[in-house]
Amino acid sequence: MKSMDNIIICTLKSWNIEEAEKLRLKYQKKYNIYVVSEKEKLYDMVQKLKPIYIFFPHWSYIIPKEIYENYECVVFHMTDLPFGRGGSPLQNLIVRGIEETKISALRVVKEIDAGPIYFKKGLKLDGSAEEIFRRSSKIIFGQMIPEILEKQCIPKEQTGDIVSFERRKPEQSELKSDMPINVIYDYIRMLDAEGYPNAFVKWGNYKLKFTAASKKDGKITANVEIEENLNE
Repeated sequence: MKSMDNIIICTLKSWNIEEAEKLRLKYQKKYNIYVVSEKEKLYDMVQKLKPIYIFFPHWSYIIPKEIYENYECVVFHMTDLPFGRGGSPLQNLIVRGIEETKISALRVVKEIDAGPIYFKKGLKLDGSAEEIFRRSSKIIFGQMIPEILEKQCIPKEQTGDIVSFERRKPEQSELKSDMPINVIYDYIRMLDAEGYPNAFVKWGNYKLKFTAASKKDGKITANVEIEENLNE
């Protein structure tokens, strides 16, 4: 009996780990699917398993050259590449007022987000960051990875004008008094996810952090967490 091919999924986020388990069960008779969440374990896992694909949904680390040059490495980027190469794609889209985007599945190359594209899938950007990430995860694991596995897609070089994004810094999460209310709402929701620096305001010796925002009739309702601003 022929042994099954191995696939590695590298991800840091809980919602992707949940969807990866569903994928593993779906393909349990065809592929061995393994999840790696620690960068220190990636190299050894690759050397041991010799995977036919390594998928990187929401992976924040540099992928070693030795890996992407010798294995089929696929990343998923939340912009319509080559528009939006670079860091913090979701936040950079929302601050630009963009309401819909595409998830690009692309092969890893040396230059960040510059590899050839397998295909793209549409994604709406309403809701909190975590809601959007979970929506994206269902598309990646429910549609995109299966399509790559089943159709053995050949990626094509990117075309169009290159627009680069810069990774946002935690201090950029601060809400300012002159921001329109729609901008305040967008700041709160676009930073409302596991591992992200929530939108905040400084108030004396305290920092007020906001999550779970909703907007109705020109008003925002949100949860607030107050902590001592020890960095000041």
